[in-house]
Amino acid sequence: MARRPAAPAAHGEEFSFVSPLVKYLLFFFNMLFWVISMVMVAVGVYARLMKHAEAALAYLAVDPAIVLIVVGVLMFLLTFCGCIGSLRENICLLQTFSLCLTIVFLLQLAAGILGFIFSDKARGKVSEIISNAIVHYRDDLDLQNLIDFGQKKFSCCGGISYKDWSLNMYFNCSEDNPSRERCSVPYSCCLPTPNQAVINTMCGQGMQALEYLEASKVIYTNGCIDKLVNWIHSNLFLVGGVALGLAIPQLVGILLSQILVNQIRDQIKLQLYNQQHQADPWY
Repeated sequence: MARRPAAPAAHGEEFSFVSPLVKYLLFFFNMLFWVISMVMVAVGVYARLMKHAEAALAYLAVDPAIVLIVVGVLMFLLTFCGCIGSLRENICLLQTFSLCLTIVFLLQLAAGILGFIFSDKARGKVSEIISNAIVHYRDDLDLQNLIDFGQKKFSCCGGISYKDWSLNMYFNCSEDNPSRERCSVPYSCCLPTPNQAVINTMCGQGMQALEYLEASKVIYTNGCIDKLVNWIHSNLFLVGGVALGLAIPQLVGILLSQILVNQIRDQIKLQLYNQQHQADPWY
């Protein structure tokens, strides 16, 4: 009787389809983002606790601290699945990690495509957000610093023009407004003064009452929406690089998790094959 050829799983106890390189690379990849997520949550919680309750509740919808906490918690749960799934070779956790990462990637891709196709509606939404931010400028210190930074960075003032600051109750230009800042704009709208040792925070006093040409000698009169759109058009490579930088880690995570899942399945098949042929005298 001819001897049966040696089974490929004859040394199944020593051989493993699961590559330690793929396994631990995926583990440390997730561990890195797991730590980042914990830092994000910690910073978000600290920022929320440091805020005054009234100011925090006044503009909860776009509170940067809330955004940090939500994104951090979601990233923490997602990378937890990746870490434990790769370390324990758990197909269920790895599939959950891969599926969630794929959904996040597709949502980002869809948002980018829809934003490009419906650019007018996207512009209108941005205008609405900026207008709402102007209304709550004095209610939230983080929001105030963010707006001041944006106006200085893009050399702009308001959403469409400097007169948008009338939306704010403190800067409103109506005659019955008792505020000392009536008809004014924030100091971040002011043109920079060379060799200025002390910042003049009152430089925007009464600027809304002036006509465009007269006001343009002291402050930026163009709105931030047009400036932002022009900046994006002028820096498409930078924007594309940032988008690619966000996409590459996601694609790497999806690829590594799927490779590891396939390797684990092959290993399970090998173990089942060994168990089925242990009683075989030719094994």
